[in-house]
Amino acid sequence: MGKLAQALLDFAGRRLGINIARDRRIGPLFEKVHLRRFLRHFNIDCVFDVGANGGQYAEMLRRSVGYQGLIISFEPVPEVFAELEKKTRRDSNWIVEQVALDDRSGETMINVMREGQFSSLLEPKHDEVQLFKSANVVTGRQKIRTERLSAVYNKYADQFRFSRPFLKLDTQGNDLKIAKEARGILHHFVGIQSELSIKRIYDGAPTFAEAICFYQECGFELSAFVPNNEGFFPRLIETDCIMVRTNLLEG
Repeated sequence: MGKLAQALLDFAGRRLGINIARDRRIGPLFEKVHLRRFLRHFNIDCVFDVGANGGQYAEMLRRSVGYQGLIISFEPVPEVFAELEKKTRRDSNWIVEQVALDDRSGETMINVMREGQFSSLLEPKHDEVQLFKSANVVTGRQKIRTERLSAVYNKYADQFRFSRPFLKLDTQGNDLKIAKEARGILHHFVGIQSELSIKRIYDGAPTFAEAICFYQECGFELSAFVPNNEGFFPRLIETDCIMVRTNLLEG
């Protein structure tokens, strides 16, 4: 990259509040820029961070997107949750709950994978793509608590009285199942960010077309696609969609 081009990128980054020197990859950079604009434009006052893992998404919202409103994170794996909870001690506007969202309340077993970010309620599969075969393999199973999105939404809405929430789903193949259970309350969310499987790496995961069609049926339309596993050119394995509630759009 030439010096002039780099200078222009750095200038744009300063205007947007994004560290372009650190965020060289196009996908994460675009995600941050789009979320910054989206959350500000729609005055988002609460983010449901479903499938929080170690809090990477919430930290990105704080550090790179500039969002300082309420975040409610859900993470079921005990060891991961313990590390996540430590981070929230420095942030009074970040709530965490040790639970996996699913289509029912109760208990179940989660598959803990060799690479923790792949841990899922679903079984891994490798027939469509084998790139993650060594990382997405079950090394143990743990009993965890499950809850429905509709139930936790109503609980926290009563507690915090937010009015313009945003829903982020990243549950390793289980996003659509969670959303279908909560169909009756999805219209309360201004927007949704959900992981889509172009190549399915979990048994029983829906196709990207099934997921998008459901969200559209619930009154949302596409705002952006964000590739979330760059580095496997020329293949696209998964992507995030960011969607907005259609009745909020003008024209």
